[in-house]
Amino acid sequence: MPGNAESRVAVIIPAYRAARTVAAVVTRAAMAVPGAAVYLVDDGSDDATAILGREAGAQVLGHVRNRGKGAALATGVERALGDGAAWIVTLDADGQHPPELVPALLELLQRDQADLVLGARARTTTMPWPRRLTNWLSASLASRVAGGGTVVADAQTGFRAFSRSVAQQVRPRETRYDYETAFLLAVLVTGFRVRSVPIPTIYAGAPSHFRSWADTWRLARVFARYSRRILFGTA
Repeated sequence: MPGNAESRVAVIIPAYRAARTVAAVVTRAAMAVPGAAVYLVDDGSDDATAILGREAGAQVLGHVRNRGKGAALATGVERALGDGAAWIVTLDADGQHPPELVPALLELLQRDQADLVLGARARTTTMPWPRRLTNWLSASLASRVAGGGTVVADAQTGFRAFSRSVAQQVRPRETRYDYETAFLLAVLVTGFRVRSVPIPTIYAGAPSHFRSWADTWRLARVFARYSRRILFGTA
């Protein structure tokens, strides 16, 4: 990346009960983008997540109680904007997003070829089949919402990089896993440029905090807001 662009990057890592993996993720993120501000948002964990993240070099932002992944991301984004970040990266604390690929996502932003870049996973057998199904469905629906020939390869990925202007203009009210879907769809309909970068599909057996019925219902409600675009297109 040209010049001292790294100093204008904020990496946000939302975390809940991630003591087993968080230190390695923070360390790898800091090595991938030297000079970036790395924020760990501890969402009310009752283990050593915050301590280990701080020891690894992250600036720790905390919620007293668990408020949800979306709330953690919003807290991180607000802090990053307040600290003057030009580009913001989000990735999960469980090790399923390779921090070493952060520069690949940032490159498209810094070359002004995109406003939001998604780290897109392939739907291989590495991904559990229920996830492959929901991943395909959500990507198909998001592509319909986008229109104009835009293809969303992975609508559920939490590995993303986006510009300051996107962060300032798109402020979802959702607080849980539906936040990321609401964020993406709002970006698409606002007309920002969305690109994808392939990333490995990693499922390392880390416990998921996704609640199948409740969170799936929340996601469905977000898509329902765009039902007209999904059914009839954007013309």
